[in-house]
Amino acid sequence: MADALKGANGADQAAVDNTMLELDGTEYKSKLGANAILGVSMAVARAAAIAQGQSLYRYLGGEDAHLLPVPCFNVLNGGAHADNSVDFQEFMIAPVGAATFSDAMQMGADAYHALKSVLKQKGYSTGVGDEGGFAPNLKANVEAIELILEGIEKAGLRAGEDMAIALDPATSELYQEDGTYLFYKSDQSRKSSEEMIDLWEGWVNQYPIVSIEDGLGEKDWEGWKLITKRLGDRIQLVGDDAFVTNPKIIKQAIADGVGNSTLIKVNQIGSVSETLAAIRDSFAGGYTCMVSHRSGETPDDFIADLVVATGTGQIKSGAPCRGERLAKYNQLLRIEAELGSKASYAGANAFKRKQTITR
Repeated sequence: MADALKGANGADQAAVDNTMLELDGTEYKSKLGANAILGVSMAVARAAAIAQGQSLYRYLGGEDAHLLPVPCFNVLNGGAHADNSVDFQEFMIAPVGAATFSDAMQMGADAYHALKSVLKQKGYSTGVGDEGGFAPNLKANVEAIELILEGIEKAGLRAGEDMAIALDPATSELYQEDGTYLFYKSDQSRKSSEEMIDLWEGWVNQYPIVSIEDGLGEKDWEGWKLITKRLGDRIQLVGDDAFVTNPKIIKQAIADGVGNSTLIKVNQIGSVSETLAAIRDSFAGGYTCMVSHRSGETPDDFIADLVVATGTGQIKSGAPCRGERLAKYNQLLRIEAELGSKASYAGANAFKRKQTITR
């Protein structure tokens, strides 16, 4: 890659990335590797921003970049992320009622520590998982939401107004070859696609849930169509495993009426240019986007600048805990301070608005 890129114009991100993609020559970057391509791609973007004397978010997003995202904090873990009895992977809180990003961070931290107090009072473990969320053994999956609501109230916040709930159950982990979903960590029960949708609809009716990511498995495309018809006009339905930040798959999802939101992971697709294309294609189809960290993370804060640059209005980077998670939130606080009076906060509209292409 070094030989191929020597002398290239670092300010032409698309040309740099295309050179590496052509050098690799495979559909899934199996020759050079997505990690190697992405590392170079991100480094070039940072270098170009520095060369032009700009912050990374300004370089990537232009003069209009000013929107700070709603931070979705993963405060209670289950599934493959935890050695406990909870089948679903992530239970998140989203401070939709905050006035600013810094206020959102304060609200999230308050609710997180209040949840710890609730868990301790009930005799539950308060050890944290790889994304900083608590991972207690619970009596039922739904108890996770009940505990979070207690924590929100204990923090002096209003559920549904100040703080909403977002879920990433990661149901691809539960999906079986016969098309059912096995609750392998709790009661060993099985549910069909329609029964899973019934479960989510019941939760949406009862709790202040604004977003569900991977509510059905990546192979359950027909189930995705059905859940979109049932719930797509009420909440955000985010595709992660199903879309893998791939513009080709995102376009197919839009055409098929599958989901209404895309999870954006730069290392899922493997270059900055392709990541930006995935966001543009999502916006063009009226989909929202949530920029995301990965479970195995580093202190790199590139995605903090990316979320402001693209104006997606949503980010998830774990709980307000652990240095590699806080690195992203701290960078967003710095960006907010740099923007000053020009900064705005996405709030509840981040989960409701139809997106349009801005650049």
